[in-house]
Amino acid sequence: MERPVAKVAVDLPLANLDRPFDYSVPEALDAEAVPGARVKVRFAGQVRDGFILDRAEPGERSDLSPLAKVVSPEPVLSESVTALVRAVADHYAGGFADVVRAAVPPRHAATEKAPVPQHPEPDLTDRSGPLAGYPDGDGFLAALAAGGRPRAAWTVLPTPGPAGSWADGFVEAAAATLSAGRGALLLAPDARHLQVLAEAATTRFGRGSFAILAADAGPAARYRNFLATRRGGVQLVLGTRAAVFAPVENLGLVALWDDGNDAWSEPHAPYWHAREVAALRAHLDGCGLLLAAHARTAEVQQLVVRAWLATIQLPPADARRLAAAVRSSAPESDRDPIAGLARLPHDTFTVVRAGLAAGPVLVQVPRAGYLPVLVCATCRAAARCPTCGQALASTGTQGPTCTWCGPPLRQWRCPECGDHRLRTPVVGVARTAEEFGKAFPGTPVLQASADHPLSAVGSAPALVLATPGASPPAAGGYAAAVLLDAELMLGRPDLRAGEEALRRWLAVTALVRPAADGGTVMLVADAGIREVQALLRLDPVGYAERELGDRAAAGFPPAVKLLTVEGSLDAVTAALGGLDLREPVHVLGPFEVPGAGDEPLARATLRCPTPAGPALVAQVRAMLSVRAARKDPPIRVRVDPQVLG
Repeated sequence: MERPVAKVAVDLPLANLDRPFDYSVPEALDAEAVPGARVKVRFAGQVRDGFILDRAEPGERSDLSPLAKVVSPEPVLSESVTALVRAVADHYAGGFADVVRAAVPPRHAATEKAPVPQHPEPDLTDRSGPLAGYPDGDGFLAALAAGGRPRAAWTVLPTPGPAGSWADGFVEAAAATLSAGRGALLLAPDARHLQVLAEAATTRFGRGSFAILAADAGPAARYRNFLATRRGGVQLVLGTRAAVFAPVENLGLVALWDDGNDAWSEPHAPYWHAREVAALRAHLDGCGLLLAAHARTAEVQQLVVRAWLATIQLPPADARRLAAAVRSSAPESDRDPIAGLARLPHDTFTVVRAGLAAGPVLVQVPRAGYLPVLVCATCRAAARCPTCGQALASTGTQGPTCTWCGPPLRQWRCPECGDHRLRTPVVGVARTAEEFGKAFPGTPVLQASADHPLSAVGSAPALVLATPGASPPAAGGYAAAVLLDAELMLGRPDLRAGEEALRRWLAVTALVRPAADGGTVMLVADAGIREVQALLRLDPVGYAERELGDRAAAGFPPAVKLLTVEGSLDAVTAALGGLDLREPVHVLGPFEVPGAGDEPLARATLRCPTPAGPALVAQVRAMLSVRAARKDPPIRVRVDPQVLG
């Protein structure tokens, strides 16, 4: 008797085996072996995990291996998520098995057998929010309410007032989507932002009306909420990075906050980014997409330029009127002749003193996490590669190097003053706290960092010293904020150093009261720097436009498709030999990467115009498959890497 066939995605790490395999379905497992179910199969003499992707009628082959076991008849992998996982794997030259691990959380048997918790319907009586107050925001909401698929980049005003409440804007968009009978997926980069989003959703829709998918919730709670979503028991889902794959039924909206945050990058192969996954999902599922942030990344700007995303933003003049007043420290003058070199110029103390008279003051200090940073020993200008303009990194005795262009420089000379000496400035938050404590005796001094976080501060006068990303909100907003050593944040050996610095500065500005209420942000940096000018004008969109243009001129993503191949020098050389690297593909390397660890590491970069990108990625995937079949030494491939270190 011929048995039906199940097409199974087997958990195999090899590129040459990245495809479904056919297994026969024994009669005893026929009822449980449904598409999306977890199974055990025998492959090459070992029992492997897998998912049933589809069922088929018996074919010509009668010697198929049978399914060894149906782990659970629960169909945890939906058809739409299967298509998304496959698209993500292909986009990043990875394997289905590597991506599906993030899409489907580990099984929790007790939770699966327990009664399904009931989620009350969201209360949709209130649909007010800040998004409708932005130009074209009401049109975006109307399209969602009509069941459409609008896509937009929302530049959120950096203010603690209602216009800057991205979380309220997200639930406002979710309310419009839910009113059309469709589901909504709201994503935040970390637990702190997710808590803000959950509080806004609770206030708007009622407690228990949504599900949260986050690893921090624990395996049982995460799997319980995953099952509630997969079974259609909840239409509104909140979550962090992996929740971008959440199996929301009849999905109408994906909203993602702060796509420039490093937390959106998956640290494991194939190193996907949640922003790109959200965009792929919006395309595949035909749903709306809202990418919101105070700043704007070059990737989002490219989608805007291509008219794939519309824009929702206030004009810079209105933004400056409604947000805090931003200014930089004054240059050298008769009153302060060393202002250009002083770490704490006179203007800084003036702003802090005035702010303390009205409430708490925030001081942001870069920490050692931004190092190694190299600057000129004389004028402190950031040391940059003469070829591509990116910041140089320290390599110890070998001299400075560019992680994009390759070997250490034989000689470097400062273009500003001509000096050839370099130094690595190290500035700590603890020492800065001591300095301010002595300057303002009797004022409480609080410190906040990743190791010692503060959830919030009150409205009483206090000095809050914080590292980037750890600034706690203040009740009613800070009276003032000071961004110390701002230029050091621009000196990271990273393509995105300027973009990241502006993003973090805008995040601080968003915590400060509007200028009408006396709010002031002081930036201790040269006012002529492009990122500083963007902050002074509160014009992140203009900065993104120029940044994208500069990336196109220099041949960096997202203006071009870029892949890196890493491994031993012999392995990378052999891998390149297996590719047809003719025009328009441009190859740099392979070259050894200094400071990569005990094992020598070589890297090559492949660049090509964006239209030629899919063909290059497909060719690299084919090369990886051949190498895996031959059991060649391993190499690592990254597509459009967020960071090169």
